[in-house]
Amino acid sequence: MDKTALAAALGSPAAFGQSQFAIVRGNSFEAKVKGDGGAELLRLVYEHIGAGPGGAAEPPGPDALVPELTAAGPQGRAARTALALRDATAAGAWTLLDHPMLALDVAGSPAYLEPDAVVVHPDGRWTVVEIKSFPMIDGAADAAKVGAAARQAAVYVLALETTAAKLAGAEVGHTVLLVCPKDFSNLPTAAAVDVRRERAVTRRQLERLTRVEELAGALPEGLSFDPARSAEELTEAVSAVSAAYAPECLAACELAFHCRDRARGADEVTALGRSVRGELGALTTVEAALAAAAGCGAPAGPGPVAEAAAASASASASEDPTAAALRYAARLRAEALEQAPARTRPEAAACPC
Repeated sequence: MDKTALAAALGSPAAFGQSQFAIVRGNSFEAKVKGDGGAELLRLVYEHIGAGPGGAAEPPGPDALVPELTAAGPQGRAARTALALRDATAAGAWTLLDHPMLALDVAGSPAYLEPDAVVVHPDGRWTVVEIKSFPMIDGAADAAKVGAAARQAAVYVLALETTAAKLAGAEVGHTVLLVCPKDFSNLPTAAAVDVRRERAVTRRQLERLTRVEELAGALPEGLSFDPARSAEELTEAVSAVSAAYAPECLAACELAFHCRDRARGADEVTALGRSVRGELGALTTVEAALAAAAGCGAPAGPGPVAEAAAASASASASEDPTAAALRYAARLRAEALEQAPARTRPEAAACPC
């Protein structure tokens, strides 16, 4: 399903994404790296990855192959890419595949991936190339960004291994080439990145995923996420699927804003982060956590929610270490506010919660 369209139909569109300036800058840099038939890119691959164990292959020349990968739909492009990889491996020549389409089985469903480039060496090795617009200053780039690029490239390596297993003489290299702007210029530089650890982690995660048919079998009959349906129908349909929202979801999931509203509406502590959820143990709502903190912050006035929170606080007063820790923290906060200077706002000292 199109999660972006679904989020918009639910009334919680994803208000994030890469800036147009960054997209234009990235496209411009990638075009520069791949210019002249990919001569500069192939030179960087030869310089940082090497020709092969024997080193007998000649450096890539202007006659390197750049096959056409155009086809109808992702399935057609993936089949065309597999054919180009087979032909390039058999030819034994330097070959650049610009934006190939790869297929990877994810929980029983095919996922189509598009790396920036794949280079086929004369000895039959395949190297994944990742082109990023963040700079590499004095030969080093931001560690967090390099790590993210390595995890992304590891997925491409796994997808290539599926194709390579069907071809004799083909081998997927576990060292990928990361190409970035040099210092503060627009000139390309590169570094070899070993992704064996990221590949192993990703493979274990994929093996542990629940199969799509098992997930579908647990859903109500006739469930549909068609964005053309009304917001009320879609909300009911999405509610049939369990969600464990955390603030980290905002950086990766189009439905994160919808799930955040649901978590806040249900007063779930997961809205404050997974670490907070882990620390609070059996206290799964913010209301219950406040009530456990020596009664301070408990919901005021009569009502079933207030009574349940008060009962939870009293029941855990002598046995729940989490409640004891909350009461201790509330007491420390109250003492700190009492000793604060007079300029402290009155409302800040009204309640230690």
